[in-house]
Amino acid sequence: MIRGVRGFARREWGPLFDTVRTALVTRGWRAVPLTLTAVGLTALFQVVQNQDWGYRPVQAIGSVRAEDPLWAALLRTPLSLFVPALDLPVWGALAQVLLVFGIAEICIGRWRTLGLAYLATLAGTLYARLGIALGPDGPLGLPATDARVVDTGPSAAVVGLAVYVCWRCGARWTGTLVVVAMVVEVLVKPNLAGKEHLAAIIAVLALIAVLGRRGRHQAGGVGPRPGTRSWKPPIRS
Repeated sequence: MIRGVRGFARREWGPLFDTVRTALVTRGWRAVPLTLTAVGLTALFQVVQNQDWGYRPVQAIGSVRAEDPLWAALLRTPLSLFVPALDLPVWGALAQVLLVFGIAEICIGRWRTLGLAYLATLAGTLYARLGIALGPDGPLGLPATDARVVDTGPSAAVVGLAVYVCWRCGARWTGTLVVVAMVVEVLVKPNLAGKEHLAAIIAVLALIAVLGRRGRHQAGGVGPRPGTRSWKPPIRS
């Protein structure tokens, strides 16, 4: 049984672990400049928004609400990713960014990491407007009061990146577990944050479907080679 567990761990996390370890051993912290910048911005915004003079400026440039004009929400979305929620421990946000952004930056590159983070965050932001328009009666809807909820933080980006990296590196069971955990979260506590996480996952899964279809088309309809679990090896930054 122990041998079987070890075999599963090697298949599931071996490529991911080897890629991350090699990058950190050979390049150290230079392998994750985007991640370090993201952690620094998140910590900075946390400190500033907790000052008497800093709360309003941070809200003005990085706070998103569904009741805001769409153009204002879109302008604030890039920085909203790095503004931690005031009602949650900031250390949780910092740990999420350091771990998930770091792994993603090493495995898929910094620009793909940044693009996917914003795709997931934007999907959550736009869903909030759709959910409020649908109303609280349906499973996809939200109460009108959620329009005033401050919608910031890296959680949607973290979830989206985790699903994409798991797919990209062949950790399919882990990616499935992330999706299932987010579904359970919504079933147990159907709030705005949980449903935004699902919106981020749906956006990333749609991207994966498009990339998979394009990869099959470019390969002439031939499936992955026997013994392989992914179309391409991890891309390093």
